[in-house]
Amino acid sequence: MLILSASLTAFCALVALIWMTRNISISHENRHGIILREDYAGSAGGQPSLTVMVAAKDEEDNIERCVRSMLDQDYPDYEMVVCNDRSTDRTPEIVAGIATENRRLRLLTIERLPEGWAGKNHAMHTGIAQTKGDWICMIDADCWQTSRKSLSAAMAYALDTGADMLSVLPTQEFKGFWENVVQPVCSGVMMIWFHPDKVNSDKHSNAYANGAFMLMRREAYEKIGGHEAVRQCVNEDMHIAALIKQSGLRLRVVRNDGLYATRMYTSLGGMYRGWSRIFYGTFVTFKRIGLTLAAVLIVSMMPYAIALLAIILAITQSDPHAWWLACVGAAAAAVVAQLTTIYRFYKLVGASAGLAWTYPLGCAITAFCLFSSLGKLRKGARIVWRNTSYHTQGQGAKTP
Repeated sequence: MLILSASLTAFCALVALIWMTRNISISHENRHGIILREDYAGSAGGQPSLTVMVAAKDEEDNIERCVRSMLDQDYPDYEMVVCNDRSTDRTPEIVAGIATENRRLRLLTIERLPEGWAGKNHAMHTGIAQTKGDWICMIDADCWQTSRKSLSAAMAYALDTGADMLSVLPTQEFKGFWENVVQPVCSGVMMIWFHPDKVNSDKHSNAYANGAFMLMRREAYEKIGGHEAVRQCVNEDMHIAALIKQSGLRLRVVRNDGLYATRMYTSLGGMYRGWSRIFYGTFVTFKRIGLTLAAVLIVSMMPYAIALLAIILAITQSDPHAWWLACVGAAAAAVVAQLTTIYRFYKLVGASAGLAWTYPLGCAITAFCLFSSLGKLRKGARIVWRNTSYHTQGQGAKTP
């Protein structure tokens, strides 16, 4: 019992230290993190021709806000193309109506999905092939621009940093209990592997991007093989980012404040399906998904189980009573360090900081999503997304 209690005490102390270092990382990000705002003017000069691409499948609830907010941009030389990917709702009619009002906008309709392609990848591949902009801006249909200067600021930043690909991370809109409980935890899990400082360093292979807003030189897009190189990948953004770095090109990722926003999933079931897909498509291998799952269970959830066990044994065991009390103290310190960090992290990402106490519940659901993504590695497994079923074999030939 002495060895067990001492070991658990040391483990909790280590976990507390881990959370303290993460707290320091948040302080560093608050002080030094780069945030792109609409007042970014840049110094490189120039506004090259730009094509904005949107792939839309059954997006009648989102597409009008997405398109109109992008057509309101102050960038002087750009066109916008919406690829209607086999929609069965009013998506094409809505876009066609807007196109009659604004000559910048074109609607392309895709009626079939070739074998071996993911729907969004095929739509983007088809649409981009019919455009000529020197730069390509790929956005998601469920995003909306909150500034008229999103394109101008992003292009100025890309030119200033010499980026071949720039991913501007979205401001997430969290509504309701479950969105604030699950979404921040799942987003935080991604940071285990993709720390912004390493992603933005040309010396590290870490690659990350968010498909909500990706700005690329056309030359870079063609050099990596475009969407054809990731034709089967359900998380094409991550794999495109990996190819950019593997090709010796420059990748940059930046947060935004006031440029654009998105609301990812509105239901608990949607979060489960969406994040299971994202985790599978991002991590790809049993090893990486397994390690991520272990990190969530051990670092995030284990201190609570140890604290409960130590309290029970401190009450029921006379020897070594003092060590079990020490274990309770170490576990409590780990929990306090964790929740303090999570409170600050929720404020950083725009979630409800007052719900930081729900973090263990969010971790439990996130762990379930990760476990589900492991099941997608089995032979014959399939992913259903946007009413299209895909074989999981062949996903992510290039691991980010």
